[in-house]
Amino acid sequence: MRAVLCFGDSNTWGFDPATGARFPREVRWPGRLQASLGEHWHVVEEGLNGRTATLDSPVAAGKNGLTYLEPCLDSHAPLDAVLIAVGTNDLAERYGLTATDVARAAARLASIVSRSEAGVDGRPPLPILVCPPRVGETNWGEDWAGAPAKSALLPERFQAVAEEGGFELIDLGEVTRFSDLDGIHLDAIGHAAVAEHVEWALRRLFELDEGPRP
Repeated sequence: MRAVLCFGDSNTWGFDPATGARFPREVRWPGRLQASLGEHWHVVEEGLNGRTATLDSPVAAGKNGLTYLEPCLDSHAPLDAVLIAVGTNDLAERYGLTATDVARAAARLASIVSRSEAGVDGRPPLPILVCPPRVGETNWGEDWAGAPAKSALLPERFQAVAEEGGFELIDLGEVTRFSDLDGIHLDAIGHAAVAEHVEWALRRLFELDEGPRP
């Protein structure tokens, strides 16, 4: 059995922009991914509302992905792949980051995965950077005023850090967009599109192997 860790923010957790509640697992993209990949894969869902790549939040505790990633890898080892699906929260004004900073912060997490022993036989899992869709117009106040412009630069910046670090990259902006309701969260249709795109990428990277590990 292959195992993939989905390490992300509220869009991995499944925040519903229409209600503020959590989508059911069968709607959330990790749950959909599990259903599509089948019994020979184990999809670990590790989403957290407000999670950033490398910075502590000034308004809520425990949101720094950097401090949680290594114990998370150890907890779920052995892993074949780790999807680093963060970056949207890092665009908020409170963090003062550029688009380049956000991409480099995400790449820092991918580097940790690439140096870890959380894979099969103590090898590192395959780190996969996931670039979020472009942020739309938000109703979350001044803290998100500059996010749409910065997020428009993320695909290019994520591509650059992926090439520099030798990481695989999935650009979600190619297949979906955030809901018009708040501009920063996926709706149910978006979750379905992400699951399909990630499934395709994993099957490509693992050579369409649908059977058990040899």
